[in-house]
Amino acid sequence: MADDEQRRGRRVARRFERWSAEVGHASTLTIVTSVAVLRLFASAREAAGRGRDEVPGDDVAAVLAAACARYGEHFAAVLARSKVWLNGEPAAPGDAVLDGDEVAVLPPVSGG
Repeated sequence: MADDEQRRGRRVARRFERWSAEVGHASTLTIVTSVAVLRLFASAREAAGRGRDEVPGDDVAAVLAAACARYGEHFAAVLARSKVWLNGEPAAPGDAVLDGDEVAVLPPVSGG
């Protein structure tokens, strides 16, 4: 019984290590309690391949970091030029995110 628990613990630890390497986080366990609704517009939507997603994070910076890890470098480049809003208001990276909050990425648009 103890051997089974140890094997299971090692499997969980290996999975966490692989996940940490994929998303670029240190291999320390962080519990995320909030999941934001990420709304993507214009070139951000094109870069991500979707207009809406649910992304974990306890603040705006964590939500955006998770989105960059999920959608890649092109999305990160678009994000660098974009405005970010939280629940309809301009957002700062340290703004807290609660379950179900909306984080919107609004790239600059041109037109005429």
